[in-house]
Amino acid sequence: MTHLLHLDASARPGRAGEHPHGSLTRALSHRFVARWTRARPQDTVSYRDVGLQPPPALSGAWIHAAFTPEAHRSPAQRTALAHSDALVNELLRADLLVLGVPMYNFGPPAAFKAWLDHIVRIGRTFDFDPARGDDPYVPLLADRPRRAVLLSSRGGHGFDEGGAMAAMNHLDPAVRTVLGFIGITEVHGIAIEHEEHGDERLARSVAQAHARIDALVDRWLAPAPAVHRAAGMQKAALAA
Repeated sequence: MTHLLHLDASARPGRAGEHPHGSLTRALSHRFVARWTRARPQDTVSYRDVGLQPPPALSGAWIHAAFTPEAHRSPAQRTALAHSDALVNELLRADLLVLGVPMYNFGPPAAFKAWLDHIVRIGRTFDFDPARGDDPYVPLLADRPRRAVLLSSRGGHGFDEGGAMAAMNHLDPAVRTVLGFIGITEVHGIAIEHEEHGDERLARSVAQAHARIDALVDRWLAPAPAVHRAAGMQKAALAA
């Protein structure tokens, strides 16, 4: 069974195509989850809306608490980390992250950046081991397979790798860097562009994003090739 963490970060309520001025990224993320759960109703989903209920910005008290060993934290420090602990616990439970995140001013919305800040936690999602020399950071979420899909929207166009504005895309690289740092290295990106044009180019981009979501879900849910299943059964037998 797979557990999905579904997160929306748009400041817009509602979903494009269903609500006036609704969010394109909310429409994408809900499409992904709906298609997945129709195919696998036994899978579970946790939902968090950081766009409408943003996490608090980090404070000095938070930083002091996070870098104090757990056994030595005061009650006030535990309180300072309570929201962060809840976010980390959600993340640790997840096998698949479905992230609906629009690009704001070439980067992530402040609410989503706050979420990233809260889930990068020493001793929880990464560790620091000086004995490892020049590579002291240990990604703790590499303990089992996890992956993510970043579903975004952009006002302009050409932000994908090789595009005319790729150097100004500070959303996708930031998400990949942070998730990779804690151990989630498989991150797929699907984005809508031309939002500011609002013409047939936007409609075409929306249709392409929907098709890419459907294809990605179908590919991830496709049965493993027989050779892979046989290899997995052999490993299980050896481990028994």
